[in-house]
Amino acid sequence: MTNFLTGKRVMAQDRRTFLKHSAAALSAASLGAEDAIAATHPTELPRALDATLLRAVGDTVLPEAIGPNGREVAVGAFELWLSDFQPVAELRHPYGGWEISYGPPDPEPGWSAQLEALDILAEARWGALFASLSADRRREILSEQMGAPTNGFPAPGRARHVAVALMAHYFTSADAVDRCYGVRITKLECRSIDDVGRRPERLREGQP
Repeated sequence: MTNFLTGKRVMAQDRRTFLKHSAAALSAASLGAEDAIAATHPTELPRALDATLLRAVGDTVLPEAIGPNGREVAVGAFELWLSDFQPVAELRHPYGGWEISYGPPDPEPGWSAQLEALDILAEARWGALFASLSADRRREILSEQMGAPTNGFPAPGRARHVAVALMAHYFTSADAVDRCYGVRITKLECRSIDDVGRRPERLREGQP
């Protein structure tokens, strides 16, 4: 006998597969093969935030201990993550589950507007662009925009403010984990079975 939950899961998957295949078939019939490929795999516009403003935010909210080079690497990694972000992506569901969950929508439009607002506020208050302000004045504006602090960080894609997203992305990175424990864990690297008993190398002061 087919399990009720398993049956619903199969129905959901079949329905989703049917809709995808139907759309592709209709495209191929009406547009031709090459046009159908373009219709089902549209070229997405690159997601990019204002580089100058984003780096000014990074210099304000990321740890001073990582230095200018470390902050540049962190901001660059965040930009790369955002460029590959898939809005409303289908998420992995637990084993045996049938409900389909989706990720957050594209955060780039809202984050771009927040960065533009930084310049508007800076010029209205001090007659200068945000990136040219002192660190204290940048923190003042960002604190007003971000609101009261919360416990922990959300997933970067669910952050309501770009500064929070940038911090959330960095503080879950391999570099942040290494610095937290003071050893080179390199959590994203695969190790052989021979390295199981080897203790991680301690980070030296000033070591990236």
